[in-house]
Amino acid sequence: MTLRLTVNRQLWLDHVRHTASQHGLTLPVVKGNGYGFGRPILFEQASHISDHVAVGTVFEASDIPSALTPVVLTPAGSHIPSSLPAQAVLTVGSIHHVETLKAHGWRGSVVVKLQSTMQRFGASASELAALRDACTKAALNIVGWSIHPPLNTNNEDHSGEVTCWLEILQDSLPVYVSHLSSSQMNTLRANHPKRAFISRIGTTLWLGDKSMMKLEADVLDVHRVEGGTAGYRSTQVPGPGHIVVVGAGSAHGVAEIPSVGSPFHFAQQRISLLEPPYMHSTMIFIPEGQSVPRAGDFIDVQQPLTRICADTISWV
Repeated sequence: MTLRLTVNRQLWLDHVRHTASQHGLTLPVVKGNGYGFGRPILFEQASHISDHVAVGTVFEASDIPSALTPVVLTPAGSHIPSSLPAQAVLTVGSIHHVETLKAHGWRGSVVVKLQSTMQRFGASASELAALRDACTKAALNIVGWSIHPPLNTNNEDHSGEVTCWLEILQDSLPVYVSHLSSSQMNTLRANHPKRAFISRIGTTLWLGDKSMMKLEADVLDVHRVEGGTAGYRSTQVPGPGHIVVVGAGSAHGVAEIPSVGSPFHFAQQRISLLEPPYMHSTMIFIPEGQSVPRAGDFIDVQQPLTRICADTISWV
């Protein structure tokens, strides 16, 4: 049972370094599953880019190397672990977030989240003065502002959502910005040379070029069937052919693709699922007359790397 991610190491490293240099002042993001690589691998590379690293939650800030200062992107909820480093920079986007930190007895540095059209969380212009005052009273040190526009779909330029805030932010604190291209970030810097803009990048940095990566799973078993039922759910077998048992399942984060179906490919064909991936394996069905892999072969897996947990990474 193996879900294997194969990566051309040198091409990947070249991409990471080139992307960081294009974006200028950068805060690398290492959160969740470490974008398929695992967080320890990315922490090492992040340390070559910045002395700060962004993580998803206060729980992800506990195992960061001491040379890196964690910037936590999501406001703290009902629990703050005792392992949270004292130098961590937390995020607040409302007075409620400030009160939560105060209730936990936490004091330290914060980045203030500003509202964007993403409408997830963040203070509006009318709320900002009260939020700043609440931070002061709670002994929280504001070290920057954070803006998270929506994704750049259809080459949309959301830099206007950043510039509209600049008249309100009458200080020299840096502005952390997500989801702007390197050229858009550099235009912001050119138009506002007295302001420090920090490009907060994760997917673009680590996964911006997938041509150097391949995700595969091994074949555990192959057996011929004439029909009948098979699988956990006694699923009807479509007809004569082969059931192929693949060594990747829901425990790896492998799932059906919405509106598409099976994530597995062999011989340049998508292979139908007999039933949805389950825990550590998946049963797929290949009709009579089509190419069939052998036990021990690897077949391609189409999944977002931000979701999967590979058993092994092969650097080539």
